[in-house]
Amino acid sequence: MVRGMEPTIEQLKAFFDFCVRASNLLRDIALVRFDQRTSRIVILIGEPIQVEILSNGENIIR
Repeated sequence: MVRGMEPTIEQLKAFFDFCVRASNLLRDIALVRFDQRTSRIVILIGEPIQVEILSNGENIIR
Protein backbone atom coordinates (compact mmCIF):
# COMPACT_ATOMS: atom_id res chain seq x y z
CA MET A 1 0.00 0.00 0.00
CA VAL A 2 1.27 3.49 -0.83
CA ARG A 3 2.25 5.61 2.17
CA GLY A 4 -0.46 8.10 3.08
CA MET A 5 -3.15 5.86 1.61
CA GLU A 6 -4.42 4.51 4.90
CA PRO A 7 -6.09 6.07 7.95
CA THR A 8 -4.01 7.54 10.78
CA ILE A 9 -4.15 6.17 14.32
CA GLU A 10 -6.07 9.30 15.36
CA GLN A 11 -8.65 8.68 12.61
CA LEU A 12 -9.08 5.04 13.60
CA LYS A 13 -9.60 5.96 17.26
CA ALA A 14 -12.15 8.65 16.30
CA PHE A 15 -13.85 6.23 13.90
CA PHE A 16 -14.20 3.56 16.57
CA ASP A 17 -15.51 6.08 19.12
CA PHE A 18 -18.03 7.53 16.67
CA CYS A 19 -19.31 4.10 15.58
CA VAL A 20 -19.79 3.01 19.20
CA ARG A 21 -21.71 6.22 20.00
CA ALA A 22 -23.87 5.84 16.88
CA SER A 23 -24.68 2.22 17.65
CA ASN A 24 -25.48 3.08 21.28
CA LEU A 25 -28.11 5.46 19.86
CA LEU A 26 -29.37 2.56 17.67
CA ARG A 27 -28.44 4.43 14.47
CA ASP A 28 -27.69 2.44 11.31
CA ILE A 29 -24.30 3.01 9.72
CA ALA A 30 -25.05 2.94 5.99
CA LEU A 31 -21.57 3.46 4.53
CA VAL A 32 -17.94 3.75 5.60
CA ARG A 33 -15.27 4.82 3.13
CA PHE A 34 -11.68 6.06 3.24
CA ASP A 35 -11.37 8.81 0.65
CA GLN A 36 -7.79 8.59 -0.62
CA ARG A 37 -8.03 11.98 -2.37
CA THR A 38 -8.67 13.85 0.90
CA SER A 39 -7.32 11.25 3.39
CA ARG A 40 -10.64 11.37 5.26
CA ILE A 41 -12.87 8.64 6.61
CA VAL A 42 -16.46 9.28 5.50
CA ILE A 43 -19.36 7.74 7.43
CA LEU A 44 -23.01 7.94 6.41
CA ILE A 45 -25.35 7.34 9.32
CA GLY A 46 -28.88 6.90 8.12
CA GLU A 47 -29.94 9.38 5.47
CA PRO A 48 -29.41 12.77 7.10
CA ILE A 49 -26.04 12.44 8.86
CA GLN A 50 -22.63 12.51 7.17
CA VAL A 51 -19.43 12.44 9.23
CA GLU A 52 -15.91 13.04 7.98
CA ILE A 53 -12.90 12.22 10.15
CA LEU A 54 -9.79 14.23 9.34
CA SER A 55 -6.27 12.82 9.60
CA ASN A 56 -5.87 14.45 13.05
CA GLY A 57 -9.03 12.69 14.32
CA GLU A 58 -11.24 15.79 14.21
CA ASN A 59 -14.89 15.14 13.24
CA ILE A 60 -16.93 17.16 10.77
CA ILE A 61 -20.65 16.39 11.14
CA ARG A 62 -23.16 17.54 8.54
